[in-house]
Amino acid sequence: MANKYHSGDGRTRSSVSIFIVAGLCCFFYILGAWQRSGFGKGDRIAIRMAESGSDCNILSNLNFETHHGGEAGVIDDSDSKVTVYKPCPSKYTDYTPCQDQRRAMSFPRENMFYRERHCPSQEQKLHCLIPAPKGYVAPFPWPKSRDYVPYANAPYKSLTVEKAIQNWIQYEGNVFRFPGGGTQFPQGADKYIDQLASVIPIANGTVRTALDTGCGVASWGAYLWKRNVIAMSFAPRDSHEAQVQFALERGVPAVIGVLGTIKTPYPSSAFDMAHCSRCLIPWGVNDGLYMKEVDRVLRPGGYWVLSGPPINWKTNYKAWQRPMEDLQEEQRKIEEVAKLLCWEKKAEIGEIAVWQKSKDVNSCHAAQENSGATICKSEDADDVWYKKMEPCITQTNNGNNEELSGDLRPFPERLNAIPPRIASGSIAGVSVESYHEDNKQWKKHVNAYRKIIKILDSGRYRNIMDMNAGLGGFAAALQSPKLWVMNVVPTIAEKSTLGVIFERGLIGIYHDWCEAFSTYPRTYDLIHANGVFSLYKDKDARHLSFIQGYIVTLKYECRCNFEDILLEMDRILRPEGAVIFRDEVDVLVKVKKIIGGMRWDSKMMDHEDGPLIPQKIMVAVKQYWVGNSTSA
Repeated sequence: MANKYHSGDGRTRSSVSIFIVAGLCCFFYILGAWQRSGFGKGDRIAIRMAESGSDCNILSNLNFETHHGGEAGVIDDSDSKVTVYKPCPSKYTDYTPCQDQRRAMSFPRENMFYRERHCPSQEQKLHCLIPAPKGYVAPFPWPKSRDYVPYANAPYKSLTVEKAIQNWIQYEGNVFRFPGGGTQFPQGADKYIDQLASVIPIANGTVRTALDTGCGVASWGAYLWKRNVIAMSFAPRDSHEAQVQFALERGVPAVIGVLGTIKTPYPSSAFDMAHCSRCLIPWGVNDGLYMKEVDRVLRPGGYWVLSGPPINWKTNYKAWQRPMEDLQEEQRKIEEVAKLLCWEKKAEIGEIAVWQKSKDVNSCHAAQENSGATICKSEDADDVWYKKMEPCITQTNNGNNEELSGDLRPFPERLNAIPPRIASGSIAGVSVESYHEDNKQWKKHVNAYRKIIKILDSGRYRNIMDMNAGLGGFAAALQSPKLWVMNVVPTIAEKSTLGVIFERGLIGIYHDWCEAFSTYPRTYDLIHANGVFSLYKDKDARHLSFIQGYIVTLKYECRCNFEDILLEMDRILRPEGAVIFRDEVDVLVKVKKIIGGMRWDSKMMDHEDGPLIPQKIMVAVKQYWVGNSTSA
C-alpha cells in the first residue's frame, strides 16, 4: 500500500510540475511578445487605429484618385490638443523658403551667391499650409504631361514672350504647350539628342544618368526619358518665373539650383553625362572652378557636352553679338582646363562640343600631379553639403579607383548588379550579402504597398520622393517607365550611400530635412518616409548663415521637430498626393496627431510580417483645397 501511495503521489507531483512548466512557458512567451511589440509605447493606440485597416487590401476611407475641383476639406478638431494649421496667405502659393526672391536680393551677386540656398531661421519659418492656386488640377499623366501643363498650375506667361522664337513654350487656351525646342535646338530636342548620339553611346544603356546645368524647362531631360536616360536638371529661381516648376509639372526630375560658390549636392563619380546648352555659366573663370566641379561628379569615362558660346565662335560671333577676341579667349581657357582634367575632345559638330573624361584614373592622377595642378585636400569627395567649391581637382582616393574607372553594366542590368562602391568595401558596414538582403526586403515592402495603393503602378504617381533612400531599394523595386524617384540621402544619415544609388542607374540628392527642399510647392505625387522621423528625433536644428562668402553655423536651442518636416512635406506634396510612412509605432502616433490638423486623411496598419513587429505603416492622403487666388 505504501508503494502504491508513493507512486500515485509522484504522478501527481509530475502532473503539477508539467502544469507549472507549461504555465511558465506561456507566461514568458506572452512577455516576450509584449516586449517585442512595444506595448507601453503606444501600441494599444496603434492597434485600435489599425483594427479596420490591418488588411493591406482594404483602405476604405482613403481615396487615391484625383479630382479636378473641390473646396477645402473639413478638419476634425474634436481633440482639443491637435494643432489646426491654417492656410498661408495666397501670396505664398509658390513659396520656396530657401530660394525666396526677397531674401535673395539682400545677398551679394558675385558668383551667383544670391541665387544659392539661404534658408529662413527657425523664427522666420511659416507655420501654415501653402495653398494651391485657384483652379489647380491634377497634372496630365505621362507622356502627355511632357508636352502639356495646365495653365492654372503655374500661371506665368513671361517665358512664352521672352522665349517665343526659341520654341520653348507656348500658351494655348487653358494649357501651356512645350514643343520640345530650346535655345540651342530650335528643331527640337529629339534631333539635338540624335546629334549627341552620333558621338555618345546613348542607345545601349551605357549612359544612364545625366546632369543638365541651367536646364530651362528641362526639354533635354524630358526627351532623354524615352531613350532610358534619366537626367537630373537644375536651374536657379530667376526672373523667368517657374522654369523648374514647369519641368516638374511636366514630370521631369529637376531641382532649384545653381553653380555658384557651394558644391553641388551630388556624390563624386555619379553621372554618366553632364550637359550645358547655352546655360550662361562662365566655364573658364576662376581657373575652371565650375568645370572642376563637373569633373568631380562625372564618372570616369563620362561625357561632357557644351553647346552654344563659345563653341564655333568663328562662325557665330556676329549672331551672339560678342567680340571675336572674347569668345576665342573663353574657348582657349575651356580647352586648357579640359586638358588638365584629362578630358579628351571627341567631336565638335556645329555649336556642339563633346569631351570624354579619361577612364585611366591612375595615369590621369599622375599627369595632374606632374603638371603641378592643385589637388583638393579633402579626404571625402562626397562631403559636399554647404561646402565651398575650391579651384582644385578632386581625386577619388577612397580605395576604389579601379572599380570606379571600370565600366558599369548597362542599364537596366546595373539596377540590381553589385555597385562598385559595395564590391570594393567603400561603404562601411554594407557587404554584398547585406545589399542583396536589402533588395529582398524592399521588394517585399513594395509588394505590400501595391496592395495598399492598388493604383501605384498605373501612372497616377509620376514624381515620387524617397526621403531616406538608403541603398535605393525602394526605387529599384518600384522601377517603371511611368515614374521616377528622387532618392534623398539625409546629411545626418549614418552611411553616405548616394554614390551607390547613382551606380544603380538611379538619381538622388543630399539634403537636411531640418531645411526646406530645393523645389517649388506641389511638385511630388507620392512621398515615401522610411524611418525619417526616428532619424531626426531629438536632433538639433542648425541654421546656416552666409557672411561675405563664409559659412557661419548658428546652433539654436530648439529641435529639428516633426512639425517642421511635416509642413515641408505638405508644401511639396500635390493636392490628393499620398505619403507612405514606415516607422516605429510611437513615432507614427506623434506624426498622426500632427497631420490631423493638416488637412490629411490617414490610416495606420501593421507591418507586413504581422502585428508583433514594432515598426508600422501609415498611409496619408492630402485633401484637395485651394487658396482664394493665385500668388501675388
